[in-house]
Amino acid sequence: MGKVLLSFGHGFSARALARRLVPQGWRVIGTTRTAEKAEALRKQGVEGVVWPGSDLSKALGAATHLLTSVSPGEEGDPVLNALEDEIAAIAERLEWAGYLSTTGVYGDHEGEWVTEDTTLEPSTERGQRRVVAEAAWAAIPGLPLHIFRLAGIYGPGRGPFEKVRRGTARRIIKQGQVFSRAHVEDIAQVLEASIRRPNPGAAYNVCDDDPAPPQDVIGYAAELLGVPLPPAVKFEEADMSPMARSFYAESKRVDNSRIKDELGVALIYPDYRAGLSALLAEEGAREK
Repeated sequence: MGKVLLSFGHGFSARALARRLVPQGWRVIGTTRTAEKAEALRKQGVEGVVWPGSDLSKALGAATHLLTSVSPGEEGDPVLNALEDEIAAIAERLEWAGYLSTTGVYGDHEGEWVTEDTTLEPSTERGQRRVVAEAAWAAIPGLPLHIFRLAGIYGPGRGPFEKVRRGTARRIIKQGQVFSRAHVEDIAQVLEASIRRPNPGAAYNVCDDDPAPPQDVIGYAAELLGVPLPPAVKFEEADMSPMARSFYAESKRVDNSRIKDELGVALIYPDYRAGLSALLAEEGAREK
């Protein structure tokens, strides 16, 4: 019997994983919310399924591996709300299950380091929902669950270049603020490494080696593009959405030793400079 990944909320990170698995002969079933997105997934070799709205009993019956990227809402985790009993029924025969969470579960540490063993004390509502969702998935008996706490995700089509080009980028300055980041290809290789080396119950921080102030990243993007440095704006004076402002409520450096020591991962993009340089080179190659 071949390997079958059922991927709930088959988004940016899950698509990067599928690009690795499909050429190896995996069957990947990905749920999405619209028929248009489902058709786009099919063109990528993924069996796109509109869900909610489709019967997933056959997909659940076929799955050997399960991944969920769906964010929890006010009512909890949407996948478990709809399918917890069905997932529990297949839990013990699954070879691997992955839950994509966030480093926001650790809360604010004023720029200090956090590891997977750091107490979960989120200061935002989004982080609090993630802690509840992690626990809900972990409570399913027999489920071979692996939790991946992702830092700020970037990759093709998701980076600072467009804002810098448009002239709308700003360097928001908040004293002592640092963020960790993860290139989507490194997220994908961590997931693949975990699938090959299952360790049910494990949690992994997924990020690069260089937590950095956000203004440095914007500045480097401008340098790569050869355009003037975007203006510096004090955090207190910046016009930001409540969502954007909430990200600045927490500052921490995220330790990624476990993905290296336990999974043998060597990061493709160990810092934002390597990642942004590669993204720009890829853009140039596509335009030729």
